[in-house]
Amino acid sequence: MLIDKNNPILNLPNLLTTLRIALIPLLVILLMSPSRTAGFFATAIFAVASITDWLDGYIARRMKIVTPFGKFLDPIADKLIVAAALIMILPFGRAPAWMVLVILSREIIITGLRSIASSEGIVIAASKLGKFKTIFQIVAILALLLHYDYYWFFGIRDPYFYVNMHNVGIFYLWIATVLTIWSGVDYLARFLKDILK
Repeated sequence: MLIDKNNPILNLPNLLTTLRIALIPLLVILLMSPSRTAGFFATAIFAVASITDWLDGYIARRMKIVTPFGKFLDPIADKLIVAAALIMILPFGRAPAWMVLVILSREIIITGLRSIASSEGIVIAASKLGKFKTIFQIVAILALLLHYDYYWFFGIRDPYFYVNMHNVGIFYLWIATVLTIWSGVDYLARFLKDILK
């Protein structure tokens, strides 16, 4: 049986997390092309992955099947798919390289700090800042993957009734970057406070 509630690895939340990782190669292949169609399908894949990110945690808590394997794999899956999307859009100039560097550096640093804290038996809970950061990152990436102008009325290219998804994405990416730095500093402060007790 593929799904087993009592198995610490083959339960539904962990399989959803594994699915998120399995979607990464497909996302990368699609993002090798800057076309509108490829961007649309990449957006759909990233949206599905984002939904499974929320869903696996919800199911794990609801069914009381939170496992060490799931706690380990879930944040890795999140970081991998965000990194894959941001890195793949860089060659097409859809995101400033320095913003991508800040976002990915923060994720690597916080993952390292979490490992150190965990080895000392310290659990530093995720903050609301970190959750807001994730939401704005997801919205920004979805818009940047769509990238092109989209008109409110299909087939009518009216200059007053369209949205430029690239500009929307950059707007939210600015917010995500500020929250990335803010939440990173907040986490570092809490880490130092707990580790130096």
